[in-house]
Amino acid sequence: MLDKKLLDWYDRNRRVLPWRSPPGEQSDPYRVWLSEIMLQQTGVKTVIPYFDAFTTRFPTVEDMARAERDEVLRLWAGLGYYSRARNLHACAIELVERHGGRFPDSVEALLKLPGIGAYTAGAIASIAFGRRVVAVDGNVERVLSRVYEVEEALPKARPLITRLAEDLVPERAGDFAQSLMDLGATICTPKNPACGLCPWSKECGARKAGTMLDYPKKLAKKAKRMRYGAAFVVRRTDGAVLIGTRPEKGMLGGMVEVPNSDWTMEPVAELAPLAPPLQAEWRHCGSVDHVFTHFPLRLEVYVADVGMKVKAPEPYRWSSPNGPEGEALPTLFRKVLGVSN
Repeated sequence: MLDKKLLDWYDRNRRVLPWRSPPGEQSDPYRVWLSEIMLQQTGVKTVIPYFDAFTTRFPTVEDMARAERDEVLRLWAGLGYYSRARNLHACAIELVERHGGRFPDSVEALLKLPGIGAYTAGAIASIAFGRRVVAVDGNVERVLSRVYEVEEALPKARPLITRLAEDLVPERAGDFAQSLMDLGATICTPKNPACGLCPWSKECGARKAGTMLDYPKKLAKKAKRMRYGAAFVVRRTDGAVLIGTRPEKGMLGGMVEVPNSDWTMEPVAELAPLAPPLQAEWRHCGSVDHVFTHFPLRLEVYVADVGMKVKAPEPYRWSSPNGPEGEALPTLFRKVLGVSN
């Protein structure tokens, strides 16, 4: 009953998205995979231009596998959560080398690929291959916790919510997965659910009790302490900027950076202890704030202008005279460069 109501609603109201196939057509697993990786922790509006850029440059998984990883990182720059981009490239290579460029059609096989977890595996298996499996993300957790009034707090409630979702999956598994996503994204929203438009309003326990905003139950979050550091923007007279590549492992791994200090719990007080990358006349030009998943960060930004004869100290290099815009520069360091201008 619930599945039929939801699918009827979906057939009338489904969102048109660049990675979705038209009604009645089989979905392309490559496009499903790429979109689901991009949509992790990121909204649809933000993802669409990145998805279009990736599918233009890499129309197939073979195209992505043949590309240099740095090119994948450059296209990804600004989308955040950069381990996703590294895993994306690694997954493409493994698909080509071990699977002949074809996606496995089972959750178990998909889970063995780099960067694919339970949700993404369920989404690919159901949407691209019609497997009767579930794909439970934040939208699904919110919808089902409200319908069934799940009192246990997340993340402990996830096994229960997964079982509830499994009991609902019909033969049209791919459409059902996407219908739940659309319901959570457009109707059963976190703060202002449009219950009057919901196909499940009569069956929803939270709707009947008027407690929609109480679900899903979540444990209280601990306050995240601010971290501090300094960034050093060195500009050559031809417009080149001193840049480097971050270590493979760790925050922003493999991405391009301007020189910066360690990030500590203590505010930056003086320039001298921060060890700038070279001797120059440094001037402080402001600060930038950036929020990562686990902590907020504030970088004090220092700028120095140098001549053409200054060599780049190890492990840094000079960007092109046009600056580092063509590099795999994450949002944090784009902010830093913005302040330095």
